[in-house]
Amino acid sequence: MAAAYNDWLADTWLGKHNSDGVFKGSITIAHQDPHAAAAEIQRWAGHPHFVQVMTDSGARAPFGQRQYYPIYEACERFGFPLAIHPGTDGMGINIQPTPGYPTHYIEWHTCLSLGFQAHLVSLITEGVFERFPGFRVVLVEGGVSWLPALMWRLDAEYKALRYEVPWLTKRPGEYLRKHVRITSQPLERPDNDEHLLQIFEMMDAEHLLMFASDYPHWDFDSPKFAFPKLPEAMRRRIFSDNAREFYRL
Repeated sequence: MAAAYNDWLADTWLGKHNSDGVFKGSITIAHQDPHAAAAEIQRWAGHPHFVQVMTDSGARAPFGQRQYYPIYEACERFGFPLAIHPGTDGMGINIQPTPGYPTHYIEWHTCLSLGFQAHLVSLITEGVFERFPGFRVVLVEGGVSWLPALMWRLDAEYKALRYEVPWLTKRPGEYLRKHVRITSQPLERPDNDEHLLQIFEMMDAEHLLMFASDYPHWDFDSPKFAFPKLPEAMRRRIFSDNAREFYRL
């Protein structure tokens, strides 16, 4: 199914409807079959308009574990970041990240970031970025404000438990700048914009955050209204430069 979707995407939106080359696409994979996923990545390597690999966050195991290594090796070899998008958590063979199934959509939607947090901690502590030093990850549409507190906690745990992960050569949070980006949609907007700006400073948003609209979904973020007033240098990086650099556009 993933291969058929990629064929359609390449032929349609990245082909006959992309004469000016402005549309860029994602290679969809099924991470449940890592070797087939790696072959799919190789199949599209060299296409001028595929710029990343995309998978969902629903899984049987955290993404740092070694069964996923064929995917990461292929991403590194062909220069693709791996984008992780919320979805399929608790569906089919995938495990639900909450302690059971939520009753309402508001519960599920609020807790989208839980799977992301588990995957990010796993990728770092299992040493994926040490094994694959050119591998890059984009966390798409799972919120942003949780990142500073999670990294503070992980860095604090590392002080006492670093003997468990001797393959790490630096503090966990130090892997973010080189290997990880996070997108703005859905951007948590507190009542006081100054609090969001403080979060941006805490998470190094000027280098880690990339704007995403999620248009035309009902909860999309407008570039005009989703953000408070930003310093010009930070705004330019979030809305343009970070993505250009990370995707090598």
